[in-house]
Amino acid sequence: MTPAAETQQVVSEGKQLYQQYNCTACHQIYGLGGYLGPELTTAYSDKNRGEAYMRAMLQAGGSRMPNFHFTSQQIDALIAYLKYVDTTATPIKD
Repeated sequence: MTPAAETQQVVSEGKQLYQQYNCTACHQIYGLGGYLGPELTTAYSDKNRGEAYMRAMLQAGGSRMPNFHFTSQQIDALIAYLKYVDTTATPIKD
């Protein structure tokens, strides 16, 4: 499998996990979803969040986010998916 195909597979696994755990109930992507948690479309490139913050939240949960006890492989897949989503975001121009 090529590196690009491997990356695509991991992103796909992350998307499946995002759907399986119903992350949309609390989080938005592209403006669609719940309002309890933060909007995640550009969370990967957000200077206040970013990968390290997301990894910590996925590993242990937070005050409003449950600890889903994700494996390191699942966390990698979810972060790969959120990174992909971030790269597809289009900024709003004034």
